[in-house]
Amino acid sequence: MRDMAAAVAGRADGAAGCLCVLCGLPAAGKSTLASRIVCAAAEQGWRGIVVPYDNLIPEHAFRIKGGEDSQDMHTEWKSHRRAVLQCIQQFLEDPDVRMEQQSCSLINNTAWEKCIQSLTSESFPSDEAPFLFLLDDNFYYPSMRYEVFQLARKYSLGFCQIYLQCDLESCMRRNHSRSQPIPADVMMEMAKRLEPPNPEKNSWETQSLSINTSSNLSKCDIQRVMDLISSALNNPLSAAEDNTEQKLYALQEADRQKCANSVVHQADQACRRLISEAMKTAKDYQITSEDMRSLATHLNESKAGLLHHLRQQLLQEAIFIQGEDLNVDLIKNRAVSIFNENKKEILAKFIKNQI
Repeated sequence: MRDMAAAVAGRADGAAGCLCVLCGLPAAGKSTLASRIVCAAAEQGWRGIVVPYDNLIPEHAFRIKGGEDSQDMHTEWKSHRRAVLQCIQQFLEDPDVRMEQQSCSLINNTAWEKCIQSLTSESFPSDEAPFLFLLDDNFYYPSMRYEVFQLARKYSLGFCQIYLQCDLESCMRRNHSRSQPIPADVMMEMAKRLEPPNPEKNSWETQSLSINTSSNLSKCDIQRVMDLISSALNNPLSAAEDNTEQKLYALQEADRQKCANSVVHQADQACRRLISEAMKTAKDYQITSEDMRSLATHLNESKAGLLHHLRQQLLQEAIFIQGEDLNVDLIKNRAVSIFNENKKEILAKFIKNQI
């Protein structure tokens, strides 16, 4: 196993490695494709491992968190996604490390251990066999995929992306037949946010392939995928290469985040004022202390959800790239107006109960 550690971590003995991103809508066929790739990889003598984010990240991670004092509304899943990449990184550095020594407290360690068992299987006669990580998730934002690219570059691994293009209607039909289907409104929201790989815009997405998965995968589809992975394995990234464009992309993302923070903060302040007005009105109606606390909770939860949606909208729109400037004030004011209507409805219910 120590020889394997050297092979996986540094490619010092010639073992090649690749991080392959599978992106697309839920029920687009990513898990099915991953299974087909693992089988095809085994025929090539490659070690394949599927990293299923749905199994690794607990359900509660997708819930919005943050109280009234939180300006930067976020969901726990961001931290959990980073934990998945951290576990991959730790394994790349030392495959021998025991599970309890890995700082993967945010993910399902049983599911992770099951993942890496396939990579350390004795069915492979040589530790020098190329290894392949298949990251199975939606990856609807480029920034999500870029983090994987950075990890591949850090360890001089191959990197590629496979976008499963499947119409929303087909995905929703497949999703509906699942034992635990994703809500339809969530599916539609993901479809709006999804940004497929764009090599013309992002040079780091050059090794990308789009396949139509509205119907069954063909042998030709699998061959195209395997050709892409083979190319990525044979052309690993270099940590020392000139990454000017990557730095530019990172700066653009930072600008988007900074501007989104500013707009959300302004909206947060406006919503706080509306909440103060609502609480004053409730007090005038002599609402009980218990109902006042309940009212404050309902209003803050409504505000948190709205600010989260506003942030995602701002980051989704390419409003801070290459000098493009949409009317962010209009977007902010519209969001505040929506919250004001929600506030009125919530307040009316409490006043009605009081009367």
